[in-house]
Amino acid sequence: MNNKTKNAKDRDPKKVKFEVFGEEMLEKEVKLSGNSGRIYLPPDWVGRHVKIIRLD
Repeated sequence: MNNKTKNAKDRDPKKVKFEVFGEEMLEKEVKLSGNSGRIYLPPDWVGRHVKIIRLD
């Protein structure tokens, strides 16, 4: 069995890999906000496009 096949078998089948190109990255914890969650981002990010990926 080669490494590629072995690594594919060892991965959690519920997880996927994303490859993203961007300008900056922040890692933050989502905080409770009423019946939802909230992440505060820097004010200079207002009006910018962002992508959120849940890690766990």
